[in-house]
Order: sequence, then structure tokens, then C-alpha cells
Amino acid sequence: MNRCVGLSSVDPKSESLVVCDVAEDLVEKLRKFRFRKETNNAAIIMKIDKDKRLVVLDEELEGISPDELKDELPERQPRTFIVYSYKYQHDDGRVSYPLCFIFSSPVGCKPEQQMMYAGSKNKLVQTAELTKVFEIRNTEDLTEEWLREK
Repeated sequence: MNRCVGLSSVDPKSESLVVCDVAEDLVEKLRKFRFRKETNNAAIIMKIDKDKRLVVLDEELEGISPDELKDELPERQPRTFIVYSYKYQHDDGRVSYPLCFIFSSPVGCKPEQQMMYAGSKNKLVQTAELTKVFEIRNTEDLTEEWLREK
């Protein structure tokens, strides 16, 4: 079974865009994560298994602040799709737990990796049924203030 869809680009010399499927166990984990009852910050970090052409779980983190999450991200490789749930204190005192998708695409990554991750991002967002989607180019940008501004 071919798990990826190759899309031809305009320039025949350029590489084709690859869209990878999401591993079944990850789909279930993301579904459960969306409806979690815990009130601590948590993240699911995902990567692409290039051999299987699948988006797979890389790491699950509980009780992690945006600053701690930033430290977990690689600076030079786009291995990172993140679904992050965090406690947000509104100005009026209300508390919510937004769920956001963060695509880390650092400058200086290999073009083939960037294309594979960029091509698979939308499929993953649709599979996880997420609406808050952000991209960061510099991992240093991932801060609580940055999240609040979004």
C-alpha cells in the first residue's frame, strides 16, 4: 500500500511534493488528546518516518511550559509537528485550554525534508481536526507571549 501521494510540481527538474499519511495509532492518540480532561500543559511532538512515509509519534510531554517546549525543538531540522494544549488565563479571569498545532520549519533545513513536512502539514491538521495552526521559523520565537498574541 502506497502511503504517500506524489504531486508533480510545475518545474519537472524540481522534486515532487510528498504527502504522507498519519499512522493509525497516532490518529487515535490525537483524538484522545483533543478531549483530554487534564488541566496541565501538554504536547504531542510528531515527525515523519521517511522510510515508511508516515507521520508518527516522536514524543509526549506533560506539564511542559512553552519555554521548556522550545528547548525540546531541533534548531536545524523540520522534524517537528506539535500539538500543544496549554492553560490560558484571560484578562477577565476565565481560564481556557487552547489546543494549537505548531509547525516548526527552521531556516537551514534540507529542501527535501522541508517539502516532505510542508506537504504533509495540511493532511495532519485535517486528521487532527485542529483550527489554530501556527508556523515558526525560529525556535526561539516559541514563547508564552507569542502564543498569547496568536
